[in-house]
Amino acid sequence: MTLIADGGSTKCDWILLGYDGEVLMKTRTKGLNPAVIAVEDLFNRLKENEDLVAIFNVAETVDFYGAGAGTKTPNAILTKVLQEVFPKAVVTVNEDLLAAVLAATTEPGIVCILGTGSNSCYFDGEKIHSNVPSLGYILMDEASGNYFGKRLIRDYYYQKMPEQLMKEFEKRFDLDPDVIKMNVYQRPNPNTYLASFAEFIFTAEEVNGYFWHLISEGMKRFIEYRVLCYKEAQNVPVHFIGSIAHFSEEMIRNAMKPYHLQLGKIIRRPIDGLIDYYREHRLKVKS
Repeated sequence: MTLIADGGSTKCDWILLGYDGEVLMKTRTKGLNPAVIAVEDLFNRLKENEDLVAIFNVAETVDFYGAGAGTKTPNAILTKVLQEVFPKAVVTVNEDLLAAVLAATTEPGIVCILGTGSNSCYFDGEKIHSNVPSLGYILMDEASGNYFGKRLIRDYYYQKMPEQLMKEFEKRFDLDPDVIKMNVYQRPNPNTYLASFAEFIFTAEEVNGYFWHLISEGMKRFIEYRVLCYKEAQNVPVHFIGSIAHFSEEMIRNAMKPYHLQLGKIIRRPIDGLIDYYREHRLKVKS
């Protein structure tokens, strides 16, 4: 049996596939980003899920795709954790960009992630090419959940947010300066904390002028910095993966128009595309 995981900083989706591609289990854990989450917490988040515990000694293959796993040290940390938890399985850990590519296309294209964090790559049909390394939520991550969360907090304190929205924002979140600073500078997972504020935008009943401008500006920056850095962008589809992309399709289209870019697929959850990919390519090879 093959266990597939698509993990971000906020949450991680798991699918167990049988030999014939049948979905035997679906479950979700908290995020397992090894770049920002302590080893002990990685173990705890896995062990607190009863569905996973039940197959710790059953899974034969564990393929994990996740945020923070694209560099050597975090990848090695998570690989070791998963190997201990699934002792009978062959464990492979890859960055989330690979999952995004497999979920979106088998043809050349630009593939972008817009979730808690953001990233992009060019897929030439065989290999992934990343022109700009992702330096995380402090230095990069344009148009991500934590990017919009930071913008909301700043606009609130600089009083750039419309008055009515400020009142709603106050009701929704604890905006005490000490609480914010504690969560950002001293507590674990500040990127996930900041991204939680972005829900204020994407759960609103309507996209008003303020939200529209905020999202559009973020998408424009992302296109300029993370899509146009690939010379191939003018000639191939640009795919988007993640919840932020799912809720921002119109703003993405508008941001792409000035550059005459072709919008490809927008996929909210890459795990669904991964199931199709494994059924078509991986499981048939093993059978």
